[in-house]
Amino acid sequence: MVEPVPESISFPSEEEKILRFWQDKDCFQECLKQSKNRPRYTFYDGPPFATGLPHYGHILAGTIKDIVTRFAHQSGFHVDRRFGWDCHGLPVEYEIDKTLGIKGPDDVAKMGIAQYNKECRNIVMRYSNEWETSVRRMGRWIDFKNDYKTLYPWFMETVWWVFKQLYDKGLVYRGVKVMPYSTACNTPLSNFESNQNYKDVQDPSVIVTFPLVDDQNVALIAWTTTPWTLPSNLALCVNPELLYVKVKDNSTEKTYIMMEARLGALFKSENEYTMLDNFLVVSSVWLLLRSPPHYPILHVLLSLQCGEKGAFQVVMDNYVKEEEGTGVVHQAPYFGADDYRVCTEYNIIQRDQAPICPVDASGCFTSEVTDFAGQYVKDADKNIIKWLKENGRLVNASSYKHNYPFCWRSDTPLIYKAVPSWFVRVEHMAGKLLENNGKCYWVPEFVREKRFGNWLRDARDWAISRNRYWGTPIPLWISDDLEEVVCVGSIAELEELTGVKVTDLHRESIDILTIPSRCGKGVLRRVTEVFDCWFESGSMPYAQVHYPFENRKDFEDTFPADFIAEGIDQTRGWFYTLLVLSTALFGKPPFKNVIVNGLVLASDGQKMSKRKKNYPDPGLIVQNYGADALRLYLINSPVVRAENLRFKEEGVRDVLKDVFLPWYNAYRFLVQNVQRLKKEEEILFLYNENTTKQSDNIMDKWIQSFTQSLIQFFKAEMDAYRLYTVVPRLVKFVDMLTNWYVRTNRRRLKGESGTEDCLWALETLFSVLFSMCRLMAPFTPFITEMMYQNLRHLIDPASVDEKDTSSIHYLMLPQVRESLIDKRIESAVSQMQSVIELGRVIRDRKTLPVKYPLKEVVVIHQDPESLKDIQALQKYILEELNVRQLTLSTDKDKYGIRLRAEPDHMVLGKRLKGAFKAVTTSIKELKSEQLETFQKTGSIIVDGHELHEEDLRLMYTFNQNSDSAAQYEAHSDAQVHTTQNESTIIYWIENINSVQIQTTKMSPSGHLVPSDEISVYYHCQPEGEYLDSVIRAHTDFILATTKAPLLPFPVPGTASVIIQEKTQVYLEKSRINISPAAIQIQFKLIISSKGVALLENPKGDNRLDVDMLKRVCTSIFGTNNSQLKIFKLNSKTDLQTLSGKTLSVISDSSSPGPIPTSDAILCPYVNLLLCNAQPAECQTGEVGTLLLVNPVGQNALDYPGLLSETAKVFGLRSRWLKLYLDQDLTQGKVKGLVYIILTLISTRNPLKSFSNGIIHLIFPFVAHHLVNCSRGQHRIVSNRHESQ
Repeated sequence: MVEPVPESISFPSEEEKILRFWQDKDCFQECLKQSKNRPRYTFYDGPPFATGLPHYGHILAGTIKDIVTRFAHQSGFHVDRRFGWDCHGLPVEYEIDKTLGIKGPDDVAKMGIAQYNKECRNIVMRYSNEWETSVRRMGRWIDFKNDYKTLYPWFMETVWWVFKQLYDKGLVYRGVKVMPYSTACNTPLSNFESNQNYKDVQDPSVIVTFPLVDDQNVALIAWTTTPWTLPSNLALCVNPELLYVKVKDNSTEKTYIMMEARLGALFKSENEYTMLDNFLVVSSVWLLLRSPPHYPILHVLLSLQCGEKGAFQVVMDNYVKEEEGTGVVHQAPYFGADDYRVCTEYNIIQRDQAPICPVDASGCFTSEVTDFAGQYVKDADKNIIKWLKENGRLVNASSYKHNYPFCWRSDTPLIYKAVPSWFVRVEHMAGKLLENNGKCYWVPEFVREKRFGNWLRDARDWAISRNRYWGTPIPLWISDDLEEVVCVGSIAELEELTGVKVTDLHRESIDILTIPSRCGKGVLRRVTEVFDCWFESGSMPYAQVHYPFENRKDFEDTFPADFIAEGIDQTRGWFYTLLVLSTALFGKPPFKNVIVNGLVLASDGQKMSKRKKNYPDPGLIVQNYGADALRLYLINSPVVRAENLRFKEEGVRDVLKDVFLPWYNAYRFLVQNVQRLKKEEEILFLYNENTTKQSDNIMDKWIQSFTQSLIQFFKAEMDAYRLYTVVPRLVKFVDMLTNWYVRTNRRRLKGESGTEDCLWALETLFSVLFSMCRLMAPFTPFITEMMYQNLRHLIDPASVDEKDTSSIHYLMLPQVRESLIDKRIESAVSQMQSVIELGRVIRDRKTLPVKYPLKEVVVIHQDPESLKDIQALQKYILEELNVRQLTLSTDKDKYGIRLRAEPDHMVLGKRLKGAFKAVTTSIKELKSEQLETFQKTGSIIVDGHELHEEDLRLMYTFNQNSDSAAQYEAHSDAQVHTTQNESTIIYWIENINSVQIQTTKMSPSGHLVPSDEISVYYHCQPEGEYLDSVIRAHTDFILATTKAPLLPFPVPGTASVIIQEKTQVYLEKSRINISPAAIQIQFKLIISSKGVALLENPKGDNRLDVDMLKRVCTSIFGTNNSQLKIFKLNSKTDLQTLSGKTLSVISDSSSPGPIPTSDAILCPYVNLLLCNAQPAECQTGEVGTLLLVNPVGQNALDYPGLLSETAKVFGLRSRWLKLYLDQDLTQGKVKGLVYIILTLISTRNPLKSFSNGIIHLIFPFVAHHLVNCSRGQHRIVSNRHESQ
């Protein structure tokens, strides 16, 4: 039996319950058992290190993997999901070095490798429990029991096998190479490792002299940011194609040779130097440089090894650039890749000779550098600069900011250092790597072509060895003279060669094993290096199944993997090593599909840092909002498109508010009405897709069609791994379901339109919710499971195909029911939604809440078929917008609608720069016809610049000279243009709606559900027959809404009051009353529109009867005259007797009851006195009234309008009239035409300042009669004014 759904919910608490449910039922393993006979879907999980806690990057990647593998299971595949652990390498060793204070190899030697590795083994799984807890709490289903660890002997054995395949193919060699070197970790790093952690740093910048041997007064000057490399200098390098000069420094009288283009690096102006000579390097004879005399021991060493081979000469290469330095680069071949290459080409050094490197494994100078022996090279910079200055070799010293690589593990600066390493040849197979990469499907695609493709094109041989201890040992045994080499590819082979039983492959177990030489060279010993941990993770596809020693057929049947996923940083890490090894071993890619996510940054855009504490703890986020909310927030963000995400906690909170709560409320509403149906109608609701009849209701058809279209889209996009298109559509679907379908069908779902219609609506809602849960299950596994565990009781058992349906994650995806898809209905509802949304925008713009009805909404569309669709859904538009009338039209000119354009400031500003301001002005002056052409063609020329769709924003507005501009407000989208008439007509039934809204809003606070039986008591203040009569007139309506009788107070003493609430209902009535000078009628409408009608004007003329009064009301408020009713008034009523009375004016047959009177004058007015002329057009009255605004707040008169309307009152021509204030005339200021300008009402005077005053009308050519006439009239008008 379906359980009641509580009003409120704690999503984190519900998730904990679901976790226990999954654990009790062992749901993940059961899921695997159910699918074991299905086709295989292969997934590789990249192994993380367990030496640190999981962060948002891990959570993001894990969520993507979980979503895709859950979807694969739902699509009918068997998906093995094994968790892996990266257990070797720098991350582990660095932690031990910090803990034990180990500074270098000597410290490890004292401790012993066995003890050191034991310490490493002890911390490998330090945080494994936390990892497992975190991964499970995030809802990810993955196998921890059947995991793989890179320290397992069987895993390490496969790594040996991989290496032996490469060795046998001739892809492994030993060489010396200048590589990024971590002095903190005492080991070289691969190029892709060194690219993972660049920082902006300030380094010393020095310019140093190198005097010529034959003329020590002339020196080449070289620039460097690594002074510590100067003791190892062997040559200088210049560019053979650029011009060099000999100049004299006018301040020091010293002569330098440098690149002409770099003179500005040393001299601020031409006055600071004297040009002595200029020349091209290739045409000059260069002599040996004088060797630096300040390092005698090193100098002796270098002279012995390199002096005879041409050291201390000037060499040439194009890598010297003219953008920085002096154009002369000092060469330290064992500390720079270009230096090593150039010096090798000039035979200054040999590739096979031992490196001349006076820096030890910890980055400290050796004893050869006597002055700085034992100093860390970076720390020695300042002492070397001091020495250079003291010995006259320093030309200039400053600092230089640049981007520099840091160790990804220790976060210390790297140096470049030549070290002997074992390499895998990669450069020769760059073309094959690109070919295999092209066979992989990347999401997003640009990563394959750009970031990863560019990296592959420049691929370098891969240094796979590390001079470390805790790792898989490289299985090479060599003779002392390095001539004899044996590569071991398995444990069995090692046991055979050594005669020793082997159970572990770490250094402490096999370093002591020797292999007898087959060439009579004694015994072979293993090389000391271990594999780079990236070599191990790249071997993971084979090693996790112990290939080829076990599972050979299973592996070969499922390789390459169907899917992998990691962050964009792995394009130079795991993705790369997987591809290199797979290409080298099998000639094909290791995976078919890959999703690449971006990086999750702190809210300020910085890298998340534990030290800075600039991000919320993931555990607390899950604790407060739940894992589903975090999952959906991450997946519905740019990070799934390989862009970066600035993590914001409020984004997770918004998922709850905008997605989960509306979704939950729709689910709750369904269950409530299913239970109500059982209670009231004794009908047990069971859903059977096979027997359900299709509803005739257009909204039912729409949501069913929309759902099936979504399923169709969902499958296509998920098959293409485009999560970034799927999730927004799923989120939009929640909005469609809750804010459109449920909202517009609440009464049907409550049974107000009959049982049959209710069942159709309930079946539709259940079907949609059930489909939605299955679609959302991979993304939000908790909330879907929670809903399903209740909804499954409403499914007819006869309709279930699956054997076990106890979890939603056992179910397959819903099949697309194409017969339900009706694109015409979807389009029609979409048009309806556009109209409603545009109407809401207009209401918001004019601050008119939906509860205030409007007269008319006009919809303009160029397509008549679209208008027919809108017409078919008219009732929903009228109800949602609360308007009386819907008008459809294709003629926007009729309503004065025109196009106007606004520039996109960001786009055009960047492109046009200085011309932007002028072009912007021209854009705003474009005519509607020009913009309509632009709409069709997509381009337009403005001030000589061609603009396109992305440059302009088009908007519809009213022609300000049209009548519509005052009556309507407009808004539009790309197709539909909507206007709303702001004339407000209120129906009494709308007031009842307001009352009922207030009443039913009490239910949530009383924790009531629709099936609860209640009674509602009411009491009105002030007491009277008005509201009572309204309630009695609409008893049926109220009962249908509240499902309870509405009874008068008091509440019986035996009754239990659940909730009591007091609210104010604003029911303002139209009022009529009499106002000064001419008889006026004043209106105050229910919302805010208030107006005044004159019963006669001027005094004694143009008297109104009842029919004329109705027409006046219609004119003022824009109402329909045929529906207008004025209470307390009939055709025989003498309007003159209503002076000072108040009447109700409505457009409905309802009785409003009595309305209090008021003498307050609503509209500002002026009284008029015609002084020196007679009224025309058969009128006799000389006293009248003009309203300065009517209705209130609208149609305000300016000075020309006042003059024109005054003339109309007396039937005169306005050009003969002049207007004067009463006080100006009575004070005798006007004595002739010359004084008229002093008293004329200026167009600059606000007319409201004359409100309720007297204005005199004068014909100038009889102004000499003015004083006497005005005084007499003033008394008459004043007396009348005082009497009223």
